[in-house]
Amino acid sequence: MTKQERADFIRGRLGQLYPSPPVPLDHADPFTLLVAVLLSAQCTDVRVNQVTPDLFRLGSTPKALAAAPLDQIESIVRPCGLGPQKAKAIKQLSGILMAEHQGQVPASLEALERLPGVGHKTAQVVMAQAFGIPAFPVDTHIHRLAQRWGLTNGKSVLQTERDLKHLFPEESWNKLHLQIIFYGREFCSARGCDGTVCEICRTCYAKRQNPVSTRKA
Repeated sequence: MTKQERADFIRGRLGQLYPSPPVPLDHADPFTLLVAVLLSAQCTDVRVNQVTPDLFRLGSTPKALAAAPLDQIESIVRPCGLGPQKAKAIKQLSGILMAEHQGQVPASLEALERLPGVGHKTAQVVMAQAFGIPAFPVDTHIHRLAQRWGLTNGKSVLQTERDLKHLFPEESWNKLHLQIIFYGREFCSARGCDGTVCEICRTCYAKRQNPVSTRKA
């Protein structure tokens, strides 16, 4: 298979397996999604979904969390790891949204990336899942699988993003990044597959016999 043939097969197969992939982080609007994605850094989605109900009872709007005591925010988000940093970022970005964006999450990648605690991947998730604007957030699952499937060299997360955007049609990006994540968790995990086990790896590289080394994100 050529690289494009692999990409076309992968998109088709993932579409069969996950025709309507849900956003794995529980949220009600762009702001609660933004906060949940921020908390998911170096933390599982399951743990984030356990924490956010208490956090959003404390405050589910920028106005409420900007006014909430920092120590209360930190106490709630501590199980997600990096509690002090994440709590400070949540409180600060809430204040900025009130002061500069009329209490609304901006539908702008540049504006999102200027918010405390919001990196490129977080901003792209919000753009894709809150606003439906085509984006291709690359997390550790996508970075690993794209290398196993020969779609990128894994030199960097940004390079992986560029390579995937080149191979897949723009209208597929928002759904496809979720489909790859779900497939990576279910069939092609870091320990469960080494590039020779799962269906997609075996189909894309039928003659591959040796494990594939991948670069970390």
